[in-house]
Amino acid sequence: MVKHTWLLCLFLFGIIALPVQSQTLLPLLTNPTAANLAPCGLPSQRATFNVSAPIKTFNMTSDCVFSAGTFDPNNDLLVFSAGTFIINGNGHSISGPNDLIHVSGSSAILNLNDVVIRQTGRTNDPIVRVDGGGRFNARNVVFTDNEAGALVIAFGSTTTASLENVQAYDNRIAGTTLSRTLFLAGNASMTINNGIFRRNSGLNQGVIRVQAAGASLTLQGCMTFVGNVRADGVTAASDTTTGVGSPTLTNSITGACPTEGFSYWLTLTPPPQKKSKKTATPRPSATARPLATTCIDLHQATGIAVHATYGLASGVQCQRLGGGGIGLQSIVEAGFIDAVDVWGYVEQGVEVCFPQLGELLFLDASAMPRAVTPLASHIVNGMTCGAIETPGSIVLMPHP
Repeated sequence: MVKHTWLLCLFLFGIIALPVQSQTLLPLLTNPTAANLAPCGLPSQRATFNVSAPIKTFNMTSDCVFSAGTFDPNNDLLVFSAGTFIINGNGHSISGPNDLIHVSGSSAILNLNDVVIRQTGRTNDPIVRVDGGGRFNARNVVFTDNEAGALVIAFGSTTTASLENVQAYDNRIAGTTLSRTLFLAGNASMTINNGIFRRNSGLNQGVIRVQAAGASLTLQGCMTFVGNVRADGVTAASDTTTGVGSPTLTNSITGACPTEGFSYWLTLTPPPQKKSKKTATPRPSATARPLATTCIDLHQATGIAVHATYGLASGVQCQRLGGGGIGLQSIVEAGFIDAVDVWGYVEQGVEVCFPQLGELLFLDASAMPRAVTPLASHIVNGMTCGAIETPGSIVLMPHP
C-alpha cells in the first residue's frame, strides 16, 4: 500500500511540475536549451546531448522528480554521446521511474557532483550505464531506495567510471540480465575512492564486481560494507567478486570509513542544532531557493573545493582572502599559503579543501578581533581539508 501511494504521489507531482497534453509522451529532445529545463535545473523530458549542446553545465536548484507520463520509460532519461558535461546536484535529489543516465561515445564525459539518486530505476537495467569509451566521474553521490538491475555499470575497453565519496544504501538489485551487483566493471576500468555500502539486497554477485578479461577495478581510500545481503535477504553478500578471464582487482583500501561518512560527504539527516542566543540562520526548505553560489565560483577560479551538507546553493558563501582580508600581521608574516572566508548558512557544516598541503587555522568571525585557533585537518587526494560550523576564515599555513 505504501509503495502504491508513493507511485501515485510521484505521478501526480510529475503532472503538476511537468505538464503534458493528454496521454502523449513528450518527444526526445536533442541538445535542449534553457527553455527546455524543468524548474529543478535539468531537462524536463528525455534528452540527448552532443558537442553542439548549448548547455553543458546544469546546476540543480531543487529536487527533480520525473513522471512516467513525461517521457518513454523504456529508455534512459539523459544520454550523453559526445562532449564534456557537468551536473551539479547541490545536495538535491533526482527521482524517476526508469534509468537516468547513459554515457556512450569515445568523447563523451559526464561529471556528476553532490546529488542524491533515489527511488529510481528499472529491474533489468542500470541507473547509470557507461559504454563505448565514455567517461563517467561521480563525486559525492548517494544512491538510496532504488530498485534496478545495478547502480552503475561500465563496458568497453576504453570506458572508465570513477566514483569518489559514494554512498549506496537500502537499494534492491533485481532482474536477471545483469550480474546482480551494485557497481560492475565489465571489460572497462572502474575506480572507487571512499565508499559506504549499507543494507543493500539482491547482491548475488557481491557489492562490487569486476567482470571479465581486460576489466580493472581499483578500490582506494576507505570502504565500509555493512548488512549487504543476497537475494534471499539473509545470506551476506561478498564485498567484491571477480569474474572470468583474470580481470584486475586492485585493493588499496587504507581503513574503514566512519559509519555515516565524512563531513565532506552528502548527508540526508540534518546535523544537531546548537543552542544560541543569537538568531539562528533559517534552515533551507525542501525546495531550495536560487541563491548566489560564490563557493562554486571559488572552486572554478582557484581549485579550492568547498562542500556543504545541504549543497552549495543552500546559502553558504565564500571569498578568497589576501593578507589585507586576513587582517592579522602575524599570519601574513608567517607566510600563509591561502585563505578563504566562509559566511551565510555555515551551521549546516561546511568543509574547505585547499589544493596544497599544510596546516589550518580558523579565525572565528563571532569574536572581535577574530580569535585564532588551530583547525583539525585531513588529507583527501592531496588536498588539505578542514570543516567548520561557524562563520569565519580558514587559513592554510605551511608546515613548520
